[in-house]
Amino acid sequence: MSANRARRARPLPSGEFLFTQGASPARQAFERRSVAGLLWLHQLPAWLPPMLAVALLVTGLAVPGAVGAIALCAVAAGLAWLGALSWPRLSPGGRLLRIGAVAVVVAFAAVKLLG
Repeated sequence: MSANRARRARPLPSGEFLFTQGASPARQAFERRSVAGLLWLHQLPAWLPPMLAVALLVTGLAVPGAVGAIALCAVAAGLAWLGALSWPRLSPGGRLLRIGAVAVVVAFAAVKLLG
């Protein structure tokens, strides 16, 4: 990479609050523990996290046995983590979709592992 194209850190999104206001102590602890991971993800190239998720999903669906199940469980864990972080801002329909997406991926992982 040339000196002209040196990688610059992406700026953080604008906003007044980083944490959920009025959250329970458990929620506050969860959000504090998640900050480092979110900042790390934010500094990656914008295309990399979705491509990694797609690669894990394709691997999970294509590879039989435990390796496929582990890849699908990694996708489910990422979806669950991001869903839990966004939970307070979601509508009931959005919450149902997040739960459904995680459940479907976990069901595919179970089928891979048991089948």
